[in-house]
Amino acid sequence: MGIDAIWTALAAHHRSVAARPILSLFDAAGRAAEFSAALLPDDGPDGPVLLDFSKTNIDATAMGLLLDLAAASGLESRREAMFTGAPINETEGRAVLHTMLRGTPDPALPADWVQDHLVTRARMYEFARAVRSGDFAGPAGRFTDVVNIGIGGSDLGPAMAVPALAPWHDGPKAHFISNVDGAQARDVLRHLDPARTLVLIVSKTFTTIETMTNAATVRDWLVAGGVADPAAQMVAVSSAGERAADWGIPATRVFGFGDYIGGRYSLWGPVGLALLLAIGPERFDDFLNGAAGMDRHFRRAPLARNLPVLLALTGIWHHQICGHATRAVLPYDQRLARLPAYLQQLEMESNGKRVAMDGSDLRRPSGPVVWGEPGTNGQHAFYQLIHQGTSAVPCEFLIAAEGNDPGLEHHQRLLVANCLAQSEALLRGRTLAQARALMAARGLSGDELERQARHRVFPGNRPSVTLAYERLTPAMLGRILALYEHRVFVEGVILGINSFDQWGVELGKELALAVEPLLAPGADDSGKDGSTRLLLGHLRRR
Repeated sequence: MGIDAIWTALAAHHRSVAARPILSLFDAAGRAAEFSAALLPDDGPDGPVLLDFSKTNIDATAMGLLLDLAAASGLESRREAMFTGAPINETEGRAVLHTMLRGTPDPALPADWVQDHLVTRARMYEFARAVRSGDFAGPAGRFTDVVNIGIGGSDLGPAMAVPALAPWHDGPKAHFISNVDGAQARDVLRHLDPARTLVLIVSKTFTTIETMTNAATVRDWLVAGGVADPAAQMVAVSSAGERAADWGIPATRVFGFGDYIGGRYSLWGPVGLALLLAIGPERFDDFLNGAAGMDRHFRRAPLARNLPVLLALTGIWHHQICGHATRAVLPYDQRLARLPAYLQQLEMESNGKRVAMDGSDLRRPSGPVVWGEPGTNGQHAFYQLIHQGTSAVPCEFLIAAEGNDPGLEHHQRLLVANCLAQSEALLRGRTLAQARALMAARGLSGDELERQARHRVFPGNRPSVTLAYERLTPAMLGRILALYEHRVFVEGVILGINSFDQWGVELGKELALAVEPLLAPGADDSGKDGSTRLLLGHLRRR
């Protein structure tokens, strides 16, 4: 069966089962076991990772067709091409090698790429040890704080991972500046000591306007704070060594990476320096090894038991087949509070495309809108819409069996209970008959009983998946992030798009450069549309 025929068959099957209660699928013995999967036993420490997608309307027929779709899309050959360094980012003619940054590099990779990576990682570790020990220090002694200046992939990865691994922090405290809004820089710097602050400027080209504007502001802050040589407290995470040198940053404190490492996939290398400084080389190794374990699983496991593949196929079913426009990511772990924002970029910048690899218009929707917040906070906010709104929102729950806070185990039990209860409530709902009985038990009757009962009906039959794991450790975080990276890759292959370019971020940036001069008094804005002229005039006057 060809790809078009598979898509057609999937759509027809969905129409035939759309009204079926998901709960009815559990009438068959073994539903949960058949529609869940775990990592292979040899894929690393920290216990198993279980992906349960049984609370969806995917049945054996749908899964068979989805697996056929993955195979017909050339997923396995495309996967091997990525791991072995083929230029699968075809619009930019680049390889995609974030996987090289973790674990043992594939022997098929060019030796110079591997050597550059290994040398850079060794230099990073040596520098981190020097900072953490105080051998490399500021004018007032050991660095107590690190400010990471970046944006997009140069910020979201470390800004998510640093708080996620807070129990393992024993280095300088990390802070993040990304927004060109000066309020963020002011608020971050307000309570720091310039003489004991290390600054990381994270920009591959060292030209990103938001990052370099913020870097200049921080440099001025260092000088105003009495630092005679601000460059002595600066590090460049960049491949533009000459531009870093113009800032006075020596080559020994420049950590670059090749153009085969995309920004939103770059946490595993020099972009992760803030995390490395916070947790140290040994635990950063654990983080990398956890991701490498997921890499091995993705590369070895059969498609029908492969976690990234199954997570991607569930996403394809919900968005492209069922037509659900959004996806909620709901980590029941406060330390993963920034994970939904990180995954927004990972998914929406990767797969938010409108043309296929050959430049032709896509014939079906590309990536969904990804959003979310940690539980249990979201339960007192947007879960109202998830449970009783008019549109179904597929939910992805993440939950650990154990927390990292001794003495607070009862908190973790309550957290786990809430997570499982929410997915069950989405599945089961509450019928009108049940709501009537509930109101009758409260003494209501007649029209008032009926009115109140209708407000308490939950449609149910709303899909969710749950990722359950033993405990959030550096290795487990690496495993989870690699799982989602590979999920995005699989979805992109099935949709026939390039998940590794991001031309959609360019146009607005280009126009901003042209708009800024128009904010000056008397500027000629006649070339702009009426709305933009109206707004320019209003803001100039103010």
